[in-house]
Amino acid sequence: MLFDAVGTLIALREPVGESYGQLARAFGVNVSAGRLEEAFGRIFSGAPPMAFPGRSPEEAAREERAWWRDRVRETFRAADQMQQFDDFDGFFERLWSHFSEPTAWRVLPGARSVLDRLAERGHPLAMVSNFDLRLPRLLDALSLAKRFDVILLPGHCGFAKPDPRIFHEACARLDRAPERCTYVGDHPDHDVAGAIAAGLQAIDVGTLATLHELVPRIERDEGGSA
Repeated sequence: MLFDAVGTLIALREPVGESYGQLARAFGVNVSAGRLEEAFGRIFSGAPPMAFPGRSPEEAAREERAWWRDRVRETFRAADQMQQFDDFDGFFERLWSHFSEPTAWRVLPGARSVLDRLAERGHPLAMVSNFDLRLPRLLDALSLAKRFDVILLPGHCGFAKPDPRIFHEACARLDRAPERCTYVGDHPDHDVAGAIAAGLQAIDVGTLATLHELVPRIERDEGGSA
């Protein structure tokens, strides 16, 4: 079994726009949360993949930080507020620190118990996410990391979903053929379509009323896939 992270097992405690707006006010920049939320959505959905082939993890971490800095700058520029900043670098450092802390995140209901039930039934578990290299520390603080046999990110392998290579690499690390694996995620393109194109089965969490429905769904539909 392979899982996405954000929107599937974890989520932010408050919308991105609220966090951006609140932290920006401390730097003298006033812009509504709704305006920032809309701008961020446009910028993030149109951004290039956060994947840097051929980089070491240390190099990838620096590239990821620069990637996020560009997205934040573009978000405030799209909201017509970039000119208000006297200290954008200081603001970005504060923002980066905020989202690096587990207090900014929450585990979605049922996530831990579902992972435990799957492990008890003999399913090896992998996390395959397009998150940056801060994720393992966050998962550890949220008591999720220990539940996975494999955690694979673009910073580890140089590929990002929906590239089939990141799915295939995760399956290989689980010692399972793709057709024996199921990917669980929330994004229709990166997660569901990407996994299917890579030869896996896929479950859209949006089709589940709660995560607790996942185990019987898998047992019914997959008949023992990884």
